[in-house]
Amino acid sequence: MEAVGYSSANTGLLLVDPYNDFLSEGGKLWPRAKTVAEQVGLLDHMRQVLAATRARGIRTFFVAHRRTAPGDYQDWEHLSPAQEASVKGQIFARDSWGGEFHPDFQPVDGEIRVHEHWSSSGFANTDLDFQLKQHRVSRIVLIGMRANTCVDTTARFGQELGYHVTLVRDAIAAFSPAEMEATFEVNAPVYAHAILTTEEFLDVLPPCPEEYGAGR
Repeated sequence: MEAVGYSSANTGLLLVDPYNDFLSEGGKLWPRAKTVAEQVGLLDHMRQVLAATRARGIRTFFVAHRRTAPGDYQDWEHLSPAQEASVKGQIFARDSWGGEFHPDFQPVDGEIRVHEHWSSSGFANTDLDFQLKQHRVSRIVLIGMRANTCVDTTARFGQELGYHVTLVRDAIAAFSPAEMEATFEVNAPVYAHAILTTEEFLDVLPPCPEEYGAGR
């Protein structure tokens, strides 16, 4: 799998669903994610990837799930099991702490908060593809939650649209080892152009501008 060519000119970091409900103690889904998240070092690796890409001028796109609001999905004909669970549990509820981004993963100036997705794909019924094209991004790097749902589906959709797709496997987590295996051992090898650890990804990034300047 090719793992070179990442630069601020062609690469975008897709930070998927960094909500408190997923990533923070007290979050509604954190008890289900905690074991795998801690096993892979999820939060530290997400921080490392985000810091490294920001330092190199690689733009971040926040790819967030729909924040549950009153009236959502009312009278829908084909409500999925995940959507039913979101309504019942008020997951990522609008105007709630759980529906806010983890404090370490907040947008800064120049970063894009994509229209919220209704199901698992960050591309379906959102402006993600449009935003990426407008910013001349042809390579997408995915981190965040959850491996076998929003990350996997967004990455697959991206490949179908012609993007070069990279998954940073220890900056992504799920609710069980089986879900991680389904993504990284079964699904992703079919569509992803690169599946890397955080260390491997950082190793193939170009030098930071200040590092380049210091070495000239």
